[in-house]
Amino acid sequence: MARTATNGSAKETTVADLSDQIETLRKDLSDLTGTISDLGKSKRANLTDAAAHKIEAAREKSIHAAEAVTSRAKDAHEHANDFVKAQPATALGIAAGLGFLVGMMNARR
Repeated sequence: MARTATNGSAKETTVADLSDQIETLRKDLSDLTGTISDLGKSKRANLTDAAAHKIEAAREKSIHAAEAVTSRAKDAHEHANDFVKAQPATALGIAAGLGFLVGMMNARR
């Protein structure tokens, strides 16, 4: 049988002692497994929160970018309208020339 040292003297270990130690090891192993599982779940939750934060930040950036593009498009539209009002003959000539070029490119296909 196994021997353990207690206070410097040798003592023979009984089957009951071994059973108790095995049961203690099983409980400790079960507690350790639960702790590791909880740690993994908390890390996944943190990653999920971090991912959600990054998604929200990306969404906000895309909203700001869309607003900037919309603002530039409105400015370009206003500029084009002002140009057409200021120089209608030039605008008509440019439009006719572009129409002719687009028609020529489509006719070649």
